This record gives sequence, structure tokens and C-alpha cells, in this order.
Amino acid sequence: MSQILFSEEDLVPISALADLVYCERRAALHHVEFVWEDNLFTVEGTHLHGKVDGLELTEVRGDIRIARGLRLRSLKLGLIGKADVVEFHRVTEDNTGAQLEDVPGLWQPMPVEYKRGALRKEEGYEIQLCAQALCLEEMLNSGIPSGAIYYGKTKRRLDIAFNEKLRAETEAAIRRLHALLKGNSTPQAVRGPKCERCSLIDICLPGATGGQRSAQTYLRKNIAEAEETIT
Repeated sequence: MSQILFSEEDLVPISALADLVYCERRAALHHVEFVWEDNLFTVEGTHLHGKVDGLELTEVRGDIRIARGLRLRSLKLGLIGKADVVEFHRVTEDNTGAQLEDVPGLWQPMPVEYKRGALRKEEGYEIQLCAQALCLEEMLNSGIPSGAIYYGKTKRRLDIAFNEKLRAETEAAIRRLHALLKGNSTPQAVRGPKCERCSLIDICLPGATGGQRSAQTYLRKNIAEAEETIT
């Protein structure tokens, strides 16, 4: 990635990376056209994150310090967002780690992202988590070898290693996200099995429109028709 620093105005949300990897049109509908529609999956996800947000912001469990809702930013990558949880594991003086303000010793950061559903591999989630780690590395000047995704339905964690392959894929996705949002246009729809799980399917209408119309055009048309019916 370029070492030219991004301005505050050019920072893009880390959470949009999961959208982008799932579907570029979905990412544009959310972050260019600002369209949102809930379904069972998004409601469950919001509920899970609400439970995390309702817990204490900091907690100490032996040699682990837990920070919730930690704000993240990278001027090198042009990212901004919030981590569900970052665990800081105490390490010996011989190991690398981060120094925390007003806390003695060295601590190994480990981001943990909360997702609904059962334990599974999901590329977008892994890239989102890795992006959080890249932000933390810049903020704390400390390497982060791994993180975890916690799945609410099965209450299990999937450990994710931030290897060279995942880091390269994450940086490539970040570049794609910047290009998509800077272009300020919505890609055409490509119908696929994942469309059935998308909360925006009734707005995107991949089968009916082939992506020829934007969500804003679709919504304006329906609002106009509703007003005509009322009058």
C-alpha cells in the first residue's frame, strides 16, 4: 500500500470490507446510496452486537485485559471503525508487545469480532478482522499475529492467523473499497445464491432488473406511486 497518509475526510469504514467481499453492489447500496433494510440475519447480528456494547468497556481477567468498543483508525490505509473486543494478553519482557497507558508490562493485542450464526469460514469476516489488526498495529506500533471471530449461535471462536496471504488480500480489498466509494457509483447486480440471504434483495432486485436501476431510483418510484394512491 502507498505510504501517503489519508486525510480524515477520506477514511472509509472497516465494516464496509465485509460488505465489499460479499458483494460490491451491496457495499455501494449501503455506503454510496445509504440504503439499509433489515432481515432476520441483520436483526440477530444487531442484537448480538448490542449485548457486547452493553457490557463494561474494560475488564481484567488475570493476565488478560479486555477492551470493548475500541475506536480504530489508520491514516496509512485510510480506515476508521470500532472493534467489538480487543484482548490484551500479558507477555514477558523478552517478547514483543504493546505498552498500554498507565499499565505496567507488555501486552499482546488480539482483536475479536462478533458475528451471528454458527461457526464457519467467511472470507469477508476474516478480511474485516485483519483490517482491524492492521489498524491496531499502526496505532500501537506492535505486531499482531492472530485474532478470532466469535459466532453467537454456537458460542464458539474461530482463530484467524494474520499470515502474508490474508494481509495481502485485506490490503487489496481496502484498495477496492476506496475505489468503489470514490467512484460514487453502484455496480450492476449479479444474481447468485448469496442474494437469497441478503437483506437488500427486495431493493436490489437482481433477478427483475439485472441491476439496471439504482436503489434510489427504485425507492423514488415506489414513493411516488404510493403518493398517487393516497391522493
